[in-house]
This record gives sequence, C-alpha cells and structure tokens, in this order.
Amino acid sequence: MPILNRAHQLQPEVAEWRRHLHMNPELLFDVHDTAAFVAEKLREFGCDEVATGIGRTGVVGVIKGARGPAGTIGLRADMDALPIREETGKAYQSRVAGKMHACGHDGHTAMLLGASKYLAETRNFAGTIVVIFQPAEEGGGGGDAMVKDSMMERFGIERVFGMHNMPGVPAGAFSIRPGPFFAATDEFRIEIKGKGGHAAMPHQTVDPIVAASQLVTALQTIASRNTDPISSIVVSVTKFNAGSAHNVIPETAEMSGTVRTLSAESRKLGEVRIRTLTEGIAAAHGAIATVEYRNGYPVTVNHEAEAVFAAKQAARIVGDSAVDTSAPPLMGGEDFSYMLEARPGAMILIGNGETAGLHHPAYDFNDEIIPLGISYWAALAEANAPA
Repeated sequence: MPILNRAHQLQPEVAEWRRHLHMNPELLFDVHDTAAFVAEKLREFGCDEVATGIGRTGVVGVIKGARGPAGTIGLRADMDALPIREETGKAYQSRVAGKMHACGHDGHTAMLLGASKYLAETRNFAGTIVVIFQPAEEGGGGGDAMVKDSMMERFGIERVFGMHNMPGVPAGAFSIRPGPFFAATDEFRIEIKGKGGHAAMPHQTVDPIVAASQLVTALQTIASRNTDPISSIVVSVTKFNAGSAHNVIPETAEMSGTVRTLSAESRKLGEVRIRTLTEGIAAAHGAIATVEYRNGYPVTVNHEAEAVFAAKQAARIVGDSAVDTSAPPLMGGEDFSYMLEARPGAMILIGNGETAGLHHPAYDFNDEIIPLGISYWAALAEANAPA
C-alpha cells in the first residue's frame, strides 16, 4: 500500500485547513474556535457521530466501517498551540500576537481531518474508527481530561494510536519503539530561607544564595551518582531568583526546574533525592528549605503488540527501510501517555524533514508530508481487526 492517490488529491485542501489553523492558534483548553472548526468538518464528512466538549473542549468523531464487525480503535491528534511569538515570516503566520503553532499540532489536526474525510468516504474497513481531537497537550493534561471524561468507555475504544511530527527525521520516514518512548515530566520549586543583611557583614547573615548555589551543583549528582547509568534521568534547574541590590544579602533564594525520567523507579528516585539534598544542604548552612514537587505527565509507554502493528502499517506505505523500529527514547513529554495508560496503543513519529526544531519560533509544519500522514491513518483503519 503506497501513499494513497486520494491522499495526494486531498493534500491542497488539507494544507489550507492546516494554514487556517496556523493563523488562528489557541492555547491549552481554550481551543473553542479550533474545536468548532474540527466538529464542523467532521459533520460535513458524514461521520456517524460527532461529540464535542469531551475533556472540556475535545472533539470525537465516530466512523463505522462497511466490512463487518471488528475492534474499535482510536486515532488521536492534538489541537493546541504554544505561547511563542512566531518568526517564520510565512504569509500564513500567526495572526495572534504571542501565540503560534510551534509544535505542529495544526498539522496533526489537519492530517487526521484528512484521514477522517477519506475514511467517511470509503468505509473500506472493519469495525469502528474513533477520531480524537484533543486540547491542552502543551502542559494542560488534555489527554488525562478526556480519559477521565470516560471517553474510552463511552466510545468503546479498545486500542489507541497517536502520531507526532519530528524535525530531523527525514520527510517520508517514520520512527517508533516499543516500551518507554517519551519521558515523565515533573516540576519542582525550592525556596531556601536564610537571614538577610549587609553584604559587607556576611558573618551576621545566613546567605541563601550560597546554599542555593551549592544545591544547583549537588542536584547534578542525581544523574551522575545516584542513578543507574543505564537508566535515564535529567534534572535541570531552569530558574534562579534571589536578591535585588548589590550590597544586600537577601532573605531568600528560589529556584525551580524539571525532572525527566523514563521509569517509575527513576521518577521516584528523582523526587526523593531532590528533597534529601535540599534539606541537607540548607541545614548545613543554617537555612530552612521548602520543596514543592509536582508530578506532570507520566512516561509514554508504547505497548509491544501495538508498536509492531503501527510499524507494520507505516512500512506498507514507505517500506521497511524508512521505518526505524528502535528509535531512541525522547526526554520530552507527551500527554498521550494518559491514553496509553487507559488502553493498549502506540505513538509514532513522522518525519518533518530538516526544519527548525519543535517549540522554536521559526518552526513550521511541513505540508508535503500530509499525504503520508493521511495514508498512515488510513492504513491503521483498514488493517483493523477484532481486538
């Protein structure tokens, strides 16, 4: 099954949808216009059911096949943009100051809409396809919200699949792996409270900057000295705030950052060691420390059988040599993880070519890969079988 002729025919129309979405980005759950656009298209295509407001602002379409009974699979795309000022200079660049589709969710949504149109036209598959358009992937946990809104049960979803574009992976290629694929994403905030005073009399103070600076260095030992070298953990301090004058030792210092891990064991270790190191270093300086730790998205774990199934369908389109089935894990987060905790499934990467990276103000989705994405979704649907 090469790239579908119908997908090539749809490409100009789908690219126009994508560029419309690109010009009108919305953030997190506030994707009302995007969701309305998606729902309108699904109704135009003749989906058997179109449901809105799933997980607050998510949209779900149901398309029933004409080849008899089989399992029900979900195909998921994300809809939200990022709070970034666009620097592409494209004619269709964002019309909303400070917001842009810098991660390709406009392309993900457009490709799944294109596949929905094709599937609703042909019905050349068994069972039922549920197309899922999710809000708030960029930090809001929209995937979790949709799962908690009983989406899987309501629509009878038995397996679920996601796709994300990836700059640096050649256009016309796919990457996937079974097991952990995207990292858990946790956040921490630390406050160290000392005793402020005159910078010329440090012996009369408890300097929180000195304690906090030592802590920044000590946190790097979590990866280098506390974690199995075969495991993966990234601890990054990304904010550090203290003081307001050159001759004043402040009362407090604050820092915050992120912890990325690929296993439950490493995830727990990261939190325990951050708390232990913070309390110990603060106490050694006579300071008091508080730690706020927030668990974010869990590890995105591809199920073995579904990852093999997804890779097989991708290979039917582009050939075995263009599908990397042992792609390295990524330390970025992905809230498709919640759907994979609820049902078996897999996330695959589709190459965006040599473009600016994700979350970069010069990033743009590659419209040339639209037929490939549509064909991949169609291949999954047409290979559907009883679960």
